[in-house]
Amino acid sequence: MTKDLLSIADLTRQEVDALLARAAELKVMLRRGARHQPLVGKTLGMIFAKPSTRTRVSFEVAMVQLGGAAIFLSTQDLQLGRGETIADTARVLSGYLDGIMIRTFAQADVEELARWASVPVINGLTDLTHPCQILADLLTITEHRGGYEQVKVAYVGDGNNVCHSWLLAAGLLGFELAVACPAGYRPDPRIVERARALAAPGAPRITLTEDPFEAVKDAGVIYTDTWASMGQEREHEARVQVFRPYQVNRSLVEAARGDALVMHCLPAHRGEEITDEVMDGPRSVVFPQAENRLHLQKAVLERLLGGR
Repeated sequence: MTKDLLSIADLTRQEVDALLARAAELKVMLRRGARHQPLVGKTLGMIFAKPSTRTRVSFEVAMVQLGGAAIFLSTQDLQLGRGETIADTARVLSGYLDGIMIRTFAQADVEELARWASVPVINGLTDLTHPCQILADLLTITEHRGGYEQVKVAYVGDGNNVCHSWLLAAGLLGFELAVACPAGYRPDPRIVERARALAAPGAPRITLTEDPFEAVKDAGVIYTDTWASMGQEREHEARVQVFRPYQVNRSLVEAARGDALVMHCLPAHRGEEITDEVMDGPRSVVFPQAENRLHLQKAVLERLLGGR
């Protein structure tokens, strides 16, 4: 595994499978009350340019459970906010910390940080990708379906960072993915091209459509995300009008397989991209999915900071 985790495309399929297997082991160990603290004396710096619930809490708790410590670093508190370069910040923090997790806007900023840091850098989210989220989602699918290989995933909604990471994961890992987005809100074509380039010859298809019902046909997972991501709040009302036909509701779920899982990376705008009936219904694994951020990130931290 490389020094950093900046994108799912940084990993091999074998590395993804190893992380999923280790996350499952760590989850069992935690529930049994086993003490496992390989990161005693290690400190993770967590840089946040965007607010967070799941990313902050899961990474901080992960470090505590592994025996280490985590420091919250708002960009308003760092000299980054007053013009210090990313390269200088990276070199300074590398002298204090054993790893850096960053949640920010530009993917280029994460890559620049990793270029100059001598410690591992983990992408906690950018506008382009969200690798830790999709790894945790793959753990959830594996738990409920015994693996991801034969599962068709239907992503319905905005072609955003989460959608991008699903595309890269499908190309890398070889499962079928159907993406349904309205015109003008499709994923970045460079990401689509990269995902298809990652796919092995004869791998299941990656398809894009504007019809959500076409996307969910025969799907074993229906996945959605908020229609207006952070930084797009001013577009919210306009986006709601465009995306209404892409709501994950009873009729859309019934068009998929009878045992299809419903997933959402949260936060959810109930009544917009997903109905209460579906999110709280028997097919929803939204909250186990959220919990798995903790277990997957423990596996990542153990691997990158502990050298396992």
